[in-house]
Amino acid sequence: MALPSHRYLGDTGVKVSPLCMGTMTFGNPADPDTSAALFRRCREAGINVFDCADVYANGRSEEILGDLVADCRDEVVLTTKAYFPTGDDPNARGASRYHLVRAVENSLRRLGTDRIDVLFVHRFDAKTALDETLRALDDLVRQGKVLYLGASNFAAWQAMKALGRQRAEGWTPFHVLQPMYNLTKRQAEVELLPLAASENLGVLSYSPLGGGLLTGKYGVGHRPDDGRLVENPMYQTRYGAKVHYEVADRFATFASDHGYDPVALAVAWVAHHPTVTAPIIGARTPEQLADSLGALEIDMSEDLRAAISDLAPTPPPATDRVEERSEHTYGAR
Repeated sequence: MALPSHRYLGDTGVKVSPLCMGTMTFGNPADPDTSAALFRRCREAGINVFDCADVYANGRSEEILGDLVADCRDEVVLTTKAYFPTGDDPNARGASRYHLVRAVENSLRRLGTDRIDVLFVHRFDAKTALDETLRALDDLVRQGKVLYLGASNFAAWQAMKALGRQRAEGWTPFHVLQPMYNLTKRQAEVELLPLAASENLGVLSYSPLGGGLLTGKYGVGHRPDDGRLVENPMYQTRYGAKVHYEVADRFATFASDHGYDPVALAVAWVAHHPTVTAPIIGARTPEQLADSLGALEIDMSEDLRAAISDLAPTPPPATDRVEERSEHTYGAR
């Protein structure tokens, strides 16, 4: 089936496009003119949700995005994130009230807006009392500076613990999760996506191309001359296992054999997971963006998605009782 034109973002009542544009490249390496071209093409394709973070290009991504939405602010959903270091000061990081309040004020200034539509905590902060983080977030919502809250890079138990505290205290709950999810990184299927389905949370997943791994340019015996997996130690570590490149080889062959562009197919595979609201796509050039937008044209049947899924290892269930997926078990109710 084809992707719908819009989907509800969890139970917020807000409708968002089936693809979300990530703006991490705005300002670096995409200059303002290239960023504007990317933004215009997204709007032409019907995209109305744009993801950012205060650390992208040292804040420049937010500034550029803010300029670009000035004429259509009430037609787009803006997300940004806070947690990672924004300066040398030891308190310019984390999810403390001290940092979150300043981070939101700075993001509002850079984005040139009076509210952040979805504020993500960029990762769980084990050094800050959870109640402090959650109460600070609730205050920001009550002040009208933030409309909805999200959790990025949280484990399922962390997200559920937070939801439990928020609901018990009457604080604004998380409405959106932002996990990593692609054909080679399927851990989200074990607990995060079931959690989102159970609690009716929106899911804006990131890295549908595995940092470029699923573009058809990578395999066990070949690499391009440049790209994040060649130049960036973080991505090299994340996707360093040989199995990821074996999956990339199988996927590229499958895409070629069936007449699909691998980029479009990889994005479409993520977008057609029933619990994913919208995968976050990214691009450095309009040409790269066009490949990802091709996902909107793919008619993804259940059989096609299952065939693609079979190209990669399925993660074990949370209990690790893999026999429960077979007939060799005690049975289900």
